[in-house]
Amino acid sequence: MNIIEIESLTHPGVEVFATLTEAQLRCALHPEQAIFIAESPKVIRVALDAGIEPLALMCERRHITGDAADIIARCPHIPVYTGSRELLSRLTGYTLTRGVLCAMRRPQLPTVEQVCATARRVAVIDSVVDTTNIGAIFRSAAALGIDAVLLTRQSCDPLNRRSVRVSMGTVFLVPWTWIDGDVTATLHTVGFTTAAMALTDRSIPIDHPHLAAQPKLAIILGTEGDGLAPQVISAADFTARIPMAHGVDSLNVAAAAAVAFWQLRAR
Repeated sequence: MNIIEIESLTHPGVEVFATLTEAQLRCALHPEQAIFIAESPKVIRVALDAGIEPLALMCERRHITGDAADIIARCPHIPVYTGSRELLSRLTGYTLTRGVLCAMRRPQLPTVEQVCATARRVAVIDSVVDTTNIGAIFRSAAALGIDAVLLTRQSCDPLNRRSVRVSMGTVFLVPWTWIDGDVTATLHTVGFTTAAMALTDRSIPIDHPHLAAQPKLAIILGTEGDGLAPQVISAADFTARIPMAHGVDSLNVAAAAAVAFWQLRAR
């Protein structure tokens, strides 16, 4: 084991956990060097099982022979930075979830065509910017039979530290990638019918038989505030809504995604 005791916030090597921004971790100029941070032993184990490359660990001393012991055994050649709970909380700016962080290499993303090749149901996340919502959508996608997730560039990064944690590691289980340009045209090219989740005069309920009958369906979800842009809605093959009671007009996008994924799953 390569255990490194730290007593200072300036110890070499810990900047990846403490001072680098999400943008710096993504390293846009050199994608092959890009990093993300996975938090909590459970999430780290899911990432390792998915083949994600670990680079360094940070954990409280008590977790070296506790919650992180099996992770350290699986990654014997990476540095393990450790210190007191108080020091690590000051270093990272937050109390560690179950005391363990792992810096990991960002995997190379597949193309839209590769992601959609064998999929029957895909979720399209358009301009959703809240990290918690992104993580929750991925967790629902994994649980409710969505085969892949596509995100527009205006959406939050699924490998943001909080998104990864909220997803419980399901961002490593569901294939995903970015989608550029005309979303609906691209989806049509790869054989998908599109359903925009929106409240309009032409919306049909999500339990409409036309939706369930589609062999390949893309469910498009919009931003937290204004929902989908009018041009996205008008270009979609269907506009779908979730029937609601008590005069409620909408749900949080993560909650709406879970309902839509369950109802529109491939049968």
